[in-house]
Amino acid sequence: MTWKEKNPPSDVGKLNQTLVADCAAAVEAGEPYSYQYSINNTDRSVGAALSGFIATKIGVQGTKELINLGFNGSAGQSFGVWNSPGLELKLCGDANDYVGKGMSGGKIVIHPPIGSPFQSERSAIMGNTCLYGATGGKLFAAGQAGERFGVRNSGAIAVVEGVGDNGCEYMTGGIVVILGKTGVNFGAGMTGGFAYVFDQFGRFNRRVNTEMVDTQKVESTIHQQHLKGLIETHYAETGSEHAHMILSDFENWLDCFVLVKPKNIAVADLLKIEQKSPELVVKAG
Repeated sequence: MTWKEKNPPSDVGKLNQTLVADCAAAVEAGEPYSYQYSINNTDRSVGAALSGFIATKIGVQGTKELINLGFNGSAGQSFGVWNSPGLELKLCGDANDYVGKGMSGGKIVIHPPIGSPFQSERSAIMGNTCLYGATGGKLFAAGQAGERFGVRNSGAIAVVEGVGDNGCEYMTGGIVVILGKTGVNFGAGMTGGFAYVFDQFGRFNRRVNTEMVDTQKVESTIHQQHLKGLIETHYAETGSEHAHMILSDFENWLDCFVLVKPKNIAVADLLKIEQKSPELVVKAG
């Protein structure tokens, strides 16, 4: 019996095919590569085919030399899904759901166009269920994410400027910084990792699910330095005016931050546990 394909995909993934074709030689030669592309919301799972190519040719450790790709426009669903170590995707615009789903390394940066009149901490820049099941890598987004951000995250580091309901649900590892409002049920089922939440208006205690986590001020010097370092990196990557505002008077804004952690893990052990991640950088001094 001869097998015959009956349901050819309507979306052939032209942009994904282009990325693999453009980057293949650099990946195989172990050389850096950088280029800019246009993107629109019909371009889905952008970066997935390239991450698969990298894993096939090199392995799960990814590339030693950076593959740095820039995009302008609105990305469709699953931008940066399964992102590989050594692959950096920077989007000037916005993205749909599932950004960074299952990412294992590398970096994803999303920011609005330069000169945009939107206030990033009040504007959505990506959709729902972003960073779902991520195991590594970094995500910086100058804007709000939708619902279920960071669900089942087990190792990624992320800085965003607001999230919807059920943020960090079932999180088992990694570090998340929220520089804005959250929806309800934050931290439900969270057994690992931790989060810093900017609670400017003192309402977060009504939005966090305290069944498995507790909250406290960011009092230790090392956590204060760590938090500041992450915000500085976020500002450097995205140019966020909101991040710049916090950094310009960080010592006074520090009282607005809440540390969210699993109840069974001591504050002193949080960074020790996450230190095993190669993504973790603690800013000194």
